[in-house]
Amino acid sequence: MQWAWSLGFLLALGSLGAGKDQKGLRKKGKGGWRDAQADQQEREAFLLEHLQEALELSPFQEPESSPGAPEREGAQGAEEEEEPTGTPPPSLPPTPTPEDAISYVLGRLSGLDSGLHQLHVRLHTLDARVTELSRGLQLLRKEARETREVLEALEEAQKQGQRDRGRLEGCLKGLRLGHKCFLLFRDFQAQIAAHAQCGARGGSLAMPADRAQMEGLTRYLKAALAPYNWPVWLGIHDRRAEGLYLFENSQRVSFFAWHRAPLPDSPDAPSPQGPGHPALGPDQPNGREQENCVAQASDDGSWWDHDCERRFYYVCEFPQ
Repeated sequence: MQWAWSLGFLLALGSLGAGKDQKGLRKKGKGGWRDAQADQQEREAFLLEHLQEALELSPFQEPESSPGAPEREGAQGAEEEEEPTGTPPPSLPPTPTPEDAISYVLGRLSGLDSGLHQLHVRLHTLDARVTELSRGLQLLRKEARETREVLEALEEAQKQGQRDRGRLEGCLKGLRLGHKCFLLFRDFQAQIAAHAQCGARGGSLAMPADRAQMEGLTRYLKAALAPYNWPVWLGIHDRRAEGLYLFENSQRVSFFAWHRAPLPDSPDAPSPQGPGHPALGPDQPNGREQENCVAQASDDGSWWDHDCERRFYYVCEFPQ
């Protein structure tokens, strides 16, 4: 049966090809008759070759004759016996239509749109939260700035109170002389550190402006430190230029009380057997660039130049 169907199919193709050839022959002239016959022969050979392949025959083999109806009936019986008696084969899934594909795409787009909407909602929530946090941060900065200003005001008030207390203490415990008060501090400090301590108390290192203040300060130190002789820092130095002595307020010193060594035959000269005394030192100032700060001797009130890093007592003056 299979070769019969194949033969019929090829004969139909041949008839269609012959019809086309006849139409082509009508259009062609007498000169194209031979070409049309050659094409017809090639087409017939092509159909024959495909017919042989379909029937699985050799070029010179004819199909085997059928053994008869009984054999075919036996074959059909065998085929019926070979068929399985189980469940029928599963049916193939239906082929998706274009409408199904469009519905799938629309569903995915709807899901994406829903996801984007949720993201927009979350972004709006985060933006509101960030705005709230920014506002809170601004308030915290404002409060911190106000707190810092309050602390600075408190520190300044504390310093002012310490200065007022120092001035009051200097005038109550120290020496009142003119419009100034002098107070001795028995604390070993370098000259710059002593000046800072006096400033924190509301004053400055002692700056005797004239001989009267100098003599009153000498009596005060001698009474406070007798019977010893202690050098005490004054607010006088020549750090800016060698030999140019200035007060701590940058005013130039108008008088000097430098120590001078007594002559050997003077009444102040010591006996050969007596112990040495600082008053017998060389004339002052003698330190040049190495000694730029001035200290006053507590026994006679004379000035000595010293290294500014040496640690001595110091005298502060306060406005009265």
